[in-house]
Amino acid sequence: MAIGEVIAALTLPGVEQSARYARWFARDVLREGHPSLDDVQTCVNEAFTNAVEHTASGRGGKVTVMFSADGGEIVAEVVDDGAAGERPVMRDDPLAEDGRGLRIIDGLALAWGVRTDGPRTAVWMRFPGPPPRSVLDPG
Repeated sequence: MAIGEVIAALTLPGVEQSARYARWFARDVLREGHPSLDDVQTCVNEAFTNAVEHTASGRGGKVTVMFSADGGEIVAEVVDDGAAGERPVMRDDPLAEDGRGLRIIDGLALAWGVRTDGPRTAVWMRFPGPPPRSVLDPG
């Protein structure tokens, strides 16, 4: 999936505690009052947590959260250090005690998917705009 104009990106240590910083980053990029803010924060949190739990990012690596504008939509991406060729898949059992993260993303995002970049994996998620302004734009 091609992304539009990159608005902001942040790379964090692949530890569980960093998920809160990913949520705060989403809030800072989209700003309070944005109609998709709650859904974006929830989905970024789920994708970030999955990256830490299931990939090399959680074993001393890093996770990058990136936002871009594509027409009237926002694209959020969570990029991890990879899982030895394994890719995220939605589990069949919606009532399972774990594995609900991708189901949450599927229910909240307009669309989502996975793209690879060498060993790294990006989970991308599309949300209704308006597109975020640059975090460097104080307006």
